[in-house]
Amino acid sequence: MEGYKWHFNDSVLTVWSAPNYCYRCGNVAAILELDEQLNKEFTIFEAAPQENRGAPAKKPQPDYFL
Repeated sequence: MEGYKWHFNDSVLTVWSAPNYCYRCGNVAAILELDEQLNKEFTIFEAAPQENRGAPAKKPQPDYFL
């Protein structure tokens, strides 16, 4: 997949925001930027390499919940 797809004679746009969705789709993701004149610019990106992925660090639980 290309990160975005136009539909209905370019009147509707789908933008994928999750690259390699569920770690199995193999898609890229995109960000659409519009300037003041509504000119379009797409930024395309891929998923992070497997060795760079990991679970986010857990924050310590606040004392008032102990």
